[in-house]
Amino acid sequence: MKNLLLKNSADKWDNGTPVGNGSLGCMLYGDPIHEKLYLCEESIWSDKGEDGLDPAFADKIAHIREMYAQEKPVEAEKWAIENLKDDFHTIASYEYAGVLQLDFEGSRKITNYQRNLKLDDAIAKISYNRKGNPFEHTAFSSYPDKIMAYRVQSSDEHTFSIQYTRECIVNRSFDNDTLLINCNTAIGDHPFCVGICIESDGTVSGSDTKINIENAKDTILWISIVTSYRSENFNEECKQRLNAAKGSYDAVLNKHIQDFNNVFNKSDISFDDSNNKSTLSADKRIKRMKLHPRANDHSLAALYFNFGKYLLISSSRPGSLPANLQGIWVEKMQNPWNADYHTNINLQMNYWPAQIANLQECAMPLFDYMNNILLPCGQKTAKVNYNARGLVVHHLSDLYGFTAAADGIWGLWPMGGAWLAYHMWEHYLFTKDLDFLRNTAYDYIKNAALFFIDTMFEGKDGYMHSGPSTSPENSYYIGKEKCNMCISPTMDVEIIGGLFDFYIKTEELLQIDPQTADLAKAKREKMPPLQVGKHGQLMEWLEDYDEPEPGHRHISHAFALYPDSAINRDTPVYFEAIRKTFERRLSHGGGHTGWSRAWLLCLFARLHDSKEFEKNLKALFAKSTLYNLLDTHPPFQIDGNFGATAAICEALVQGHEGRICLLPAIGADRSGNFRGLLAQGGYEVSCSFTEGKVTSLEIKPKFDGEIRIELPASQKNALLNNKKSDTNGIYTFPCIGGQNYTFKVN
Repeated sequence: MKNLLLKNSADKWDNGTPVGNGSLGCMLYGDPIHEKLYLCEESIWSDKGEDGLDPAFADKIAHIREMYAQEKPVEAEKWAIENLKDDFHTIASYEYAGVLQLDFEGSRKITNYQRNLKLDDAIAKISYNRKGNPFEHTAFSSYPDKIMAYRVQSSDEHTFSIQYTRECIVNRSFDNDTLLINCNTAIGDHPFCVGICIESDGTVSGSDTKINIENAKDTILWISIVTSYRSENFNEECKQRLNAAKGSYDAVLNKHIQDFNNVFNKSDISFDDSNNKSTLSADKRIKRMKLHPRANDHSLAALYFNFGKYLLISSSRPGSLPANLQGIWVEKMQNPWNADYHTNINLQMNYWPAQIANLQECAMPLFDYMNNILLPCGQKTAKVNYNARGLVVHHLSDLYGFTAAADGIWGLWPMGGAWLAYHMWEHYLFTKDLDFLRNTAYDYIKNAALFFIDTMFEGKDGYMHSGPSTSPENSYYIGKEKCNMCISPTMDVEIIGGLFDFYIKTEELLQIDPQTADLAKAKREKMPPLQVGKHGQLMEWLEDYDEPEPGHRHISHAFALYPDSAINRDTPVYFEAIRKTFERRLSHGGGHTGWSRAWLLCLFARLHDSKEFEKNLKALFAKSTLYNLLDTHPPFQIDGNFGATAAICEALVQGHEGRICLLPAIGADRSGNFRGLLAQGGYEVSCSFTEGKVTSLEIKPKFDGEIRIELPASQKNALLNNKKSDTNGIYTFPCIGGQNYTFKVN
């Protein structure tokens, strides 16, 4: 399932075909008459120049805390709304680079149309016949050569024109075969250069506003975009990339394929296609799911997984910026939610599949962004706005490292930087790489912990509290008053508690600053416990409040189940309470956005609930997936793609409980295999299964030690390589790092 086939051109931008190399990309319409390439480069961001720093902010926070201590939460919220209104700034948007339009002359009658995205090679193709002549358009964006190619080939001569349009164009020039356009961002002085070089066997003529290619059978458009953020000599570098590519199409293409294959092919998932749905185009499969949401299309999950891998590799490669709310693909100057880095789940969800799907190098841009941009900017915000050490990031950020509270009272949530620290710790859990922990992760993790060491305070109940904060974007009732702001919401307790735990473990491993670890231990020991509420649910706040939206899209207090694992089968009270939470959310309409449904999928996988996993996977396809398989909030947000990709992996293998748990959320109607998925502890896992039961298994450990395996509950009496499990259903085998171990079930 490595071809994403569509039978029509896009009717709107977010039904296009995304192409990218981590930094440079476009969305293709696939229109054979008026093709549109919406170009993008990840560092084209407007800049409002606001940093949100306010030396008086800390006194305001202290006053709000005092009002909570006086048990005046409603008054505290009203005071905060009025007195913090000038502290809630907004940020500017990530912008597109412009539109390159290709207009073809001749007959408009098209037959045998196909729009195909070859996921493992990262090549988009549009093919069709016009007046009996076959046409093929090929597009790819090369990571090694930092260039994009768009090729048009036909059996007979054709004529077309190209035009580039965008706001904020500074100047244009066309010389012989190369069009150069200098642009600027809507706000701030951040110029960039778009270069288009034309190689054609036809006649090339025109001006800087419209170029004609006449009587051609084969034309290659080389596209390069370089920004002032990336290079002081961005014009020259743009031209150099074009000149290097000219005359080298096959070499550039082959290098691109090999490079992409090396990452993409490290893992794979396949589900048996008993209903032969894989022969249908993706748009027809999604239409079928929308019309028949209970229908089975098992292999669609494998296609969706491979598309998720494709998107992450195409929007996040070493040296690039991290994937934003739309990856790197945007339609205009001002995009939904600014296409920014929302850090109250969305940026984090983008990287949920990076470890388990064996795409670990794709997480490097996130770590670079955290260390090079968020760490220094977050330290400044912590110092000025909170009189604290460490770093703080609130609910969103951008290219320029905005880390203060933004947008409104719901933005008073200082947990974004702490949540991101989990990604560094998770990378260590999967790799056991002490050099990474010491040289890449340590400073960020320590600074995230330092902020809460300095800002947590003791309440009248004797517990150490955080806040003022929120439970992201949700609200609760006090009497008839609706409130957002609170002290120590459950998500704060879970994030800070886990952060302290792994920071302490980090210091135990590295022995750099044990005194600060002792401070974290002291705070951790006095944090409030998790609580079960009147509905049997895990409580979202310190008090068991009623909610205006019991089906709210955020399920923030489920953090400890996933992406963390503090709630697991060894904490049965909370494990059952969180199940009640999901039942209540869904009964009131929860999961109605794409990313929220994807989170539910991860959570049900962790609950080992194959029935609800399948039900919600079908709902994701039927309600939150566009015909090209992009996730829709609505509108398009890429985090749902990445979250559901991670969920499909979690349904197949988990390692967070100290053993390799196989098929935890796979029903008895699924058969197939997977290869190269990763489990915590340094294990690469491959497995074949029939009707929800493991038939064969291969594990490659990274280190000497032991392999601990848990088979599905339906196989609790099975033998694994003729060995019985222990009383807990665990099979244990000694292992040597680097060797492959094959297991058969009998």
